[in-house]
Amino acid sequence: MRLPPKNTIAADAITVWKITAAISVGVLWLLTAAVAIVSYIFDFIYWYAVIAAIISSLCTYFFVFLLPKLRFKRWRYEIFDQEIYIQHGILIVSRTLVPMIRVQHVDTKQGPILKKYQLASVTISTAATTHEIPALLEEDAAELRDKISVLARVDEDDV
Repeated sequence: MRLPPKNTIAADAITVWKITAAISVGVLWLLTAAVAIVSYIFDFIYWYAVIAAIISSLCTYFFVFLLPKLRFKRWRYEIFDQEIYIQHGILIVSRTLVPMIRVQHVDTKQGPILKKYQLASVTISTAATTHEIPALLEEDAAELRDKISVLARVDEDDV
């Protein structure tokens, strides 16, 4: 069996994922507050609000505090001359090999949260699929994009 890839993503990925999850979970907490208010105003059974608060608390712990650390520990990638090796996943670990000859184009992308932490993601597109290496330092993402572009072009010329 092949060894796991060597390269990791940036440590700030944990913070970025926590912020993104906190925004999503914030919407869930707003819905929980709405359930509590509606239960109070219309004299519904208050257990609905309690159950919603418990679910929101569990989601907050899981998605904001636990999941980002686990995702970071599992994300690995490595670039070879002939292929790109990507490994990710928590319960189900996915190991993907993308042949350089299949790479059509490589992009970097950066949203507002990634930009605040000087991070970017590299997106690798083939004819059938798109693969992403998330949350790399901006300089590393640009270098990786250029390296993959050069290696994919060389492979096409050799065929």
